Amino acid sequence: MSKPHILQTGPYPAWDQAPLDAAFHMHRLFEAPDRAAFLAEVGPQVRAIATRGEIGADAALIAACPRLELISVYGVGYDAVDIKAAAARGIAVTNTPDVLTGEVADLGVAMMLAQARGMVGADAWVRSGDWAAKGLYPLRQRVWGKRAGILGLGRIGEAVARRLAGFDMQIAYSSTRPKDVPSDWAYMPDPVALAAQSDYLFVTLASNAATRHIVNDEVIRALGPKGMLINISRAATIDEEALLMALETGVLGSAALDVFEGEPRLNPRFLALENVLLQPHHASGTMETRQAMGQLLRDNLTAHFAGQPLPTPVRVAA
Repeated sequence: MSKPHILQTGPYPAWDQAPLDAAFHMHRLFEAPDRAAFLAEVGPQVRAIATRGEIGADAALIAACPRLELISVYGVGYDAVDIKAAAARGIAVTNTPDVLTGEVADLGVAMMLAQARGMVGADAWVRSGDWAAKGLYPLRQRVWGKRAGILGLGRIGEAVARRLAGFDMQIAYSSTRPKDVPSDWAYMPDPVALAAQSDYLFVTLASNAATRHIVNDEVIRALGPKGMLINISRAATIDEEALLMALETGVLGSAALDVFEGEPRLNPRFLALENVLLQPHHASGTMETRQAMGQLLRDNLTAHFAGQPLPTPVRVAA
C-alpha cells in the first residue's frame, strides 16, 4: 500500500521528521524554490497538510490541494488556518492542545518574575562590573501578594492562575462565562474592569475575530503606569500601536511579550524600550513539550489514515 502524500509547510525537529518520512510521503513546501510550480506538481496528490501554528494553511494553499482531507497543526493555535475554507470542503483540522499547557504557563509566570525583578538587567549589571563600581542594582517591583488578572481562562489561563495562587496573588479572570474554579477567583467579564484592578494582566486568549485587539488603548490605560501586561497568546489580541505608545509615554508601566505582529521581524520601536521584556515566541520551547507536540501531530495523521477517531480535532463549523 502506498504512503499517503503529506504537504509539509515548515521544518520539524529531527525526532519528528524521521518518523514522518517513514510513515508518509512528505513534500517539503518550505524547501521549494518555486512554491507555485511545486504546488502545481504535488498539490493534486496531497491528502493532508502538516503545518505549524504560526504558518497555518490559507485558502490558496487549501485550494491547491483538491484531494485534501486533513490539516494537522503542530501547535495549539490554529488561527492561521482558513477554517471557513476547510469547513466548506469538509476538511478536518487538528491541533496539539494540553501537551503544551504547563510549558506555556511556566514561561508566562517566568516572564512576569523576570520583568518585575529586573533579572535580565541585573545579570548585565553584574557582568558589566556595575555591581562593583556602582553598588546595588536599583530596586524593582514585588510579585507575591499582588493582583493578577487573567484575560481568557482556558486551559493555559487556568494553569497560569493556579501557579500565581502559589504566590498568594489575588486572582481575577475574564471569560465568556464564569468557570468552575476556586471561589476566591473573581469573575470579571469586562476586560477594562479586569485591567483596572490588576497589577499584572496576563493575556491567554485564543486568537479570532472576536478577540482581535481586545487589549486596546482603553484596557491598557486601565492597567496603568504601575501595571504590567504579559502576552503568551497571539499578537493579534493586542493593539500593538496602542501598546507601543503606552510603553513609550509611561501610560503603561511595563510589558513582557512572547508574540509580535510580523514576527520574527518585530517593530523596531520595541528594541528601544527598557520597560519591555522580549521573547522569541518560544513558550512551548522545551524538548519534552516539543516531542509531545510532534507525537500528537503524528497521532492525528496516523488515526486519520487508519480510519480511526482523531485524538484532538478542532471544531470546524461550516
